[in-house]
Amino acid sequence: MTFDEARALFPVLERVAYLNAGTFGPLARPTADAIAEQLAHDVALGRSGKAYIEAMQAARAALREMIAELLATTSEHVALTSSTTDGCNIVLGGLGLRPEDEVVTTDAEHFGLAGPVFASGATVRVAQVHELGPEEALDAILAEITPRTRLLAVSHVLWTTGIVLDVHALRERTGLPVLVDGAQSVGAVPVDVGALDFYTVSGQKWLCGPESTGALYVADADALRVARPGYFAQRSFEPGGRYVPRPDAQRFEPGWVSVGALKGLATAIGLAPNWRFERIRETASYCRDALEKRVTVVTPGDQAGLVTFRPDGEPDEVAVRLLERGVVVRSLPGTPWVRASCGWWTTDEDVERLAGAL
Repeated sequence: MTFDEARALFPVLERVAYLNAGTFGPLARPTADAIAEQLAHDVALGRSGKAYIEAMQAARAALREMIAELLATTSEHVALTSSTTDGCNIVLGGLGLRPEDEVVTTDAEHFGLAGPVFASGATVRVAQVHELGPEEALDAILAEITPRTRLLAVSHVLWTTGIVLDVHALRERTGLPVLVDGAQSVGAVPVDVGALDFYTVSGQKWLCGPESTGALYVADADALRVARPGYFAQRSFEPGGRYVPRPDAQRFEPGWVSVGALKGLATAIGLAPNWRFERIRETASYCRDALEKRVTVVTPGDQAGLVTFRPDGEPDEVAVRLLERGVVVRSLPGTPWVRASCGWWTTDEDVERLAGAL
């Protein structure tokens, strides 16, 4: 697939410079078609019967395989969820943490991770990394670890500054379990879960899938309690009797994901070209260089697809003004910053349109 062919998949790019995959990736026409086709089927033929259930189960199994490949693992370690937040809640709820236990996180986490961490019942230690580079951020996290630390909960790519944390180094240097929020990494940078314990996936961001899709990687299913069992978590159940969970990560699947959404995300993943990561790196670098001539760029070089900058003016007002000029970016709440997301579909002209509008 050529770049022009890939870009033509997304109708929205005919209208605007879409630089907000960190919130929602653009929807490709084939992705929307897959969802619409399933909905049309459901309207015409209903959502029941042996054939429907078998097709749904096959769609779930196929999507697990695709997500496992994205994480360089196997499907028995993958549970389907509705979001990264869902995955974080599953892990934090299943660890059975108490006030005497400590979780180390950072001050630059999205609420999708921070919320479950602070609701976990554990004592939370917060590393101040908000304006640090990757190496300094790693040191700050390590400095918060004590003998009571039971979990490190961090993002692979910080949603604010866009820096990439060396999550594997955290695992190797501490030996502690690590929960990784992969919302800004999966689909934007190559991911290999390696020795990590838990890794969450967002379907609607860099994978360009529909809303309410995601996944959770669990290295050892037996090391985590099932706190929120859904229908697909069971291998067998006798009403009034015994519940037997599935032997693998499927035991953590919290509930239903529509068949249309399953097929939409699978279609979106299948559309991504094999040159996507190289293109994202190149475009983010070009964006950083273009913006440095006009504003203060927060994100260091050679990170992921996010480029955060401090504009002249209030971030919310700047984001609104840019939207009026056909440039879609995100202001970051609680900061003086605006964030651009550079995808594999982004052109140099999109970047220049942003820079020129500033």
